[in-house]
Amino acid sequence: MLTVNGDPLAWTPGMTVRDVLKAKNYKFPLLIITLDDVQVAPKDYDTTPVPDRTVVNVLHLISGG
Repeated sequence: MLTVNGDPLAWTPGMTVRDVLKAKNYKFPLLIITLDDVQVAPKDYDTTPVPDRTVVNVLHLISGG
């Protein structure tokens, strides 16, 4: 079981950051992702595994003028 922004998410073997984003329907292009407080670069979303019991935080960056 994972925790994503405080909500539980079922974990599956081989799960990546991209899989978590798809499962939670996060599509916003500007995101900051951390796994147990370690930031993951966008280029690594498809290859970074998410171990069971990880705390995932997804922050949406908003900009304006």
